[in-house]
Amino acid sequence: MEKESTRQQKVARQIQKDLGELFARELAGLVRGAMVTVSQVRMSPDLEYARVWVSVFPFDKHPEIMASLQSNNWLIRRTLGTRIKGQMRVVPELTIVLDDSFEYIDKIDNLLKE
Repeated sequence: MEKESTRQQKVARQIQKDLGELFARELAGLVRGAMVTVSQVRMSPDLEYARVWVSVFPFDKHPEIMASLQSNNWLIRRTLGTRIKGQMRVVPELTIVLDDSFEYIDKIDNLLKE
Protein backbone atom coordinates (compact mmCIF):
# COMPACT_ATOMS: atom_id res chain seq x y z
CA MET A 1 0.00 0.00 0.00
CA GLU A 2 1.34 3.41 -0.95
CA LYS A 3 2.13 5.97 1.70
CA GLU A 4 -0.20 8.94 1.58
CA SER A 5 1.26 12.30 0.63
CA THR A 6 1.24 15.17 3.11
CA ARG A 7 -1.45 16.86 1.01
CA GLN A 8 -3.66 13.74 1.14
CA GLN A 9 -3.25 13.56 4.91
CA LYS A 10 -4.07 17.25 5.41
CA VAL A 11 -7.17 17.06 3.21
CA ALA A 12 -8.27 13.85 4.96
CA ARG A 13 -7.93 15.45 8.40
CA GLN A 14 -9.91 18.51 7.27
CA ILE A 15 -12.70 16.39 5.78
CA GLN A 16 -12.78 14.24 8.92
CA LYS A 17 -13.15 17.35 11.10
CA ASP A 18 -15.78 18.95 8.84
CA LEU A 19 -17.88 15.79 8.50
CA GLY A 20 -17.78 15.25 12.26
CA GLU A 21 -19.14 18.75 12.80
CA LEU A 22 -21.75 18.32 10.06
CA PHE A 23 -23.08 15.07 11.57
CA ALA A 24 -23.29 16.74 14.99
CA ARG A 25 -25.05 19.89 13.77
CA GLU A 26 -26.32 20.51 10.25
CA LEU A 27 -26.96 16.87 9.30
CA ALA A 28 -28.17 15.69 12.71
CA GLY A 29 -31.52 14.72 11.15
CA LEU A 30 -29.80 12.01 9.09
CA VAL A 31 -28.36 10.28 12.14
CA ARG A 32 -31.65 10.34 14.06
CA GLY A 33 -30.30 10.83 17.57
CA ALA A 34 -27.42 8.37 17.24
CA MET A 35 -23.86 9.48 17.78
CA VAL A 36 -21.89 9.21 14.54
CA THR A 37 -18.14 9.61 14.76
CA VAL A 38 -15.87 9.93 11.74
CA SER A 39 -13.00 7.67 12.78
CA GLN A 40 -10.87 7.83 9.65
CA VAL A 41 -10.72 9.35 6.15
CA ARG A 42 -8.46 8.17 3.33
CA MET A 43 -8.02 10.22 0.16
CA SER A 44 -7.16 9.01 -3.33
CA PRO A 45 -3.91 10.46 -4.76
CA ASP A 46 -5.89 12.82 -7.04
CA LEU A 47 -8.07 13.93 -4.08
CA GLU A 48 -11.25 13.15 -6.01
CA TYR A 49 -12.33 10.20 -3.85
CA ALA A 50 -12.60 9.89 -0.09
CA ARG A 51 -13.26 6.72 1.87
CA VAL A 52 -14.88 7.71 5.17
CA TRP A 53 -15.10 5.32 8.13
CA VAL A 54 -17.85 6.10 10.64
CA SER A 55 -18.73 4.47 13.93
CA VAL A 56 -22.29 4.56 15.20
CA PHE A 57 -23.41 4.52 18.82
CA PRO A 58 -25.61 2.83 19.97
CA PHE A 59 -24.39 -0.11 17.92
CA ASP A 60 -27.84 -1.61 17.32
CA LYS A 61 -28.81 1.45 15.25
CA HIS A 62 -26.01 1.07 12.71
CA PRO A 63 -28.06 -0.66 9.95
CA GLU A 64 -30.63 2.15 9.75
CA ILE A 65 -28.05 4.93 10.20
CA MET A 66 -25.77 3.49 7.49
CA ALA A 67 -28.77 3.18 5.15
CA SER A 68 -29.64 6.82 5.83
CA LEU A 69 -26.06 7.96 5.19
CA GLN A 70 -25.83 5.93 1.96
CA SER A 71 -29.13 7.21 0.57
CA ASN A 72 -28.27 10.81 1.49
CA ASN A 73 -24.68 10.70 0.25
CA TRP A 74 -25.46 13.49 -2.27
CA LEU A 75 -26.68 15.76 0.55
CA ILE A 76 -23.63 15.04 2.71
CA ARG A 77 -21.32 15.75 -0.24
CA ARG A 78 -23.17 18.98 -1.15
CA THR A 79 -23.10 20.22 2.46
CA LEU A 80 -19.40 19.38 2.73
CA GLY A 81 -18.84 21.22 -0.54
CA THR A 82 -20.22 24.46 0.86
CA ARG A 83 -17.63 24.23 3.66
CA ILE A 84 -14.57 23.41 1.57
CA LYS A 85 -15.35 25.29 -1.65
CA GLY A 86 -12.60 27.85 -1.10
CA GLN A 87 -9.97 25.23 -0.32
CA MET A 88 -10.52 22.54 -2.95
CA ARG A 89 -11.29 22.61 -6.65
CA VAL A 90 -13.32 19.37 -6.56
CA VAL A 91 -15.50 18.07 -3.73
CA PRO A 92 -14.43 14.44 -3.36
CA GLU A 93 -16.80 11.57 -4.09
CA LEU A 94 -17.58 10.01 -0.68
CA THR A 95 -17.67 6.30 0.11
CA ILE A 96 -19.03 5.85 3.62
CA VAL A 97 -18.02 2.64 5.40
CA LEU A 98 -18.99 1.34 8.85
CA ASP A 99 -16.11 1.16 11.32
CA ASP A 100 -17.18 -1.54 13.75
CA SER A 101 -13.93 -1.67 15.73
CA PHE A 102 -15.56 -0.05 18.80
CA GLU A 103 -18.37 -2.60 18.65
CA TYR A 104 -15.78 -5.38 18.46
CA ILE A 105 -13.88 -3.94 21.46
CA ASP A 106 -17.13 -3.69 23.44
CA LYS A 107 -18.03 -7.30 22.58
CA ILE A 108 -14.60 -8.54 23.71
CA ASP A 109 -14.85 -6.45 26.89
CA ASN A 110 -18.26 -7.96 27.71
CA LEU A 111 -16.96 -11.48 27.10
CA LEU A 112 -14.05 -10.86 29.46
CA LYS A 113 -16.41 -9.62 32.16
CA GLU A 114 -18.49 -12.84 32.04
